[in-house]
Amino acid sequence: MKELTKAEEQIMQILWNINKGFVKDIVDQLADPKPAYNTVSTIVRILEKKGFVKHIAYGKTHEYYPAVSKDSYSKDLMHSVVKNYFSNSFQQLVSFFTNENNLTIKELEEIKEIMELEINRNIQK
Repeated sequence: MKELTKAEEQIMQILWNINKGFVKDIVDQLADPKPAYNTVSTIVRILEKKGFVKHIAYGKTHEYYPAVSKDSYSKDLMHSVVKNYFSNSFQQLVSFFTNENNLTIKELEEIKEIMELEINRNIQK
């Protein structure tokens, strides 16, 4: 799956939140200063060409909806980050975040709890 540009990701975040909508609905959700309607329309059509968005036609008007779920895109993006920046090692990724982000003891304990739950879930399989 291709990665999104910042502008494309901004549009996809809106579509993931509203589930479906017309270009006007997307523009309404954008922060000020809002880009031009035609700019948003162009980005949506690019997203459609990339396979991220589909549409339902009502005459000349199109209602757009995500063709790719946010979870699916997030998983692919994270796998790409791990592969390209952490030598395909989730251990290096976790080490990076725990060392670089000044996590509190509480945050580290919460991460440990999540990991322990996942370990137990995998053991029971």
